[in-house]
Amino acid sequence: MNQHSNLTHEIQRCDLAAAFRWTVRLNMHEAVANHFSLAVNPGGTRFLINPNGRHFSRITATSLVEIDAEDPDTMQRPDAPDPTAWGLHGAIHRACPHAVCVMHVHSVHATVLAALEDSHLPAIDQNSAMFHGRQVVDGHYGGMAFEEEGARCAELLADPKIHTLIMGNHGVLVIGRSVAEAFNRLYYFERAAETYIRALSTGRPLRLMSDAVAEKTAAEWEAYPGFANAHLSEIRAILDREEPDYAG
Repeated sequence: MNQHSNLTHEIQRCDLAAAFRWTVRLNMHEAVANHFSLAVNPGGTRFLINPNGRHFSRITATSLVEIDAEDPDTMQRPDAPDPTAWGLHGAIHRACPHAVCVMHVHSVHATVLAALEDSHLPAIDQNSAMFHGRQVVDGHYGGMAFEEEGARCAELLADPKIHTLIMGNHGVLVIGRSVAEAFNRLYYFERAAETYIRALSTGRPLRLMSDAVAEKTAAEWEAYPGFANAHLSEIRAILDREEPDYAG
């Protein structure tokens, strides 16, 4: 690995560790469950993931485990990941090379949405419009995300336009081409889900965007220059001051 590759790999590890730490600050974590992963090779099969049983607040850049989705002996390693992490993230990195970064949480508002009979997030504001035509609902929850369930979920992300999987009776999973892109989507999905749940709680009619305006807004979000990168950069700047050990 050359010097440039080493630097890139270090940045990737620090970016992912920062996302874990900030997820705790947003109270979107859950015990020692949930996982974030990041592909580190061109084919997307080698990826970093959080170590088994480690609280998000204790994740560091060097503690992230690198595994290969094509290695059948992964679960025999002494540092083997959580079986559901291997089942879900391994399946996605194996089948979807466009899913460079994969983030799955059981955050409160996303999980409330996933518990509704209709779990789609409608475009009722600028934030929720980000997900118009780019979300898919899995309405066939089949138990914990071991390998069979993970492979089924991976199939739902085959279309590169889809970046958000609302996992019915479970939670949410987002993908992106980088940590910054995936985390920005995760953050905004939770915010948008909260707005939607609160709007429903009023019992009053919703002001829905037209499909044309929602699609226009979603495309504008995708083209917004540098927004996701700036978001993560600011998170890292705060952590550099307040929790610098994340980069260790």
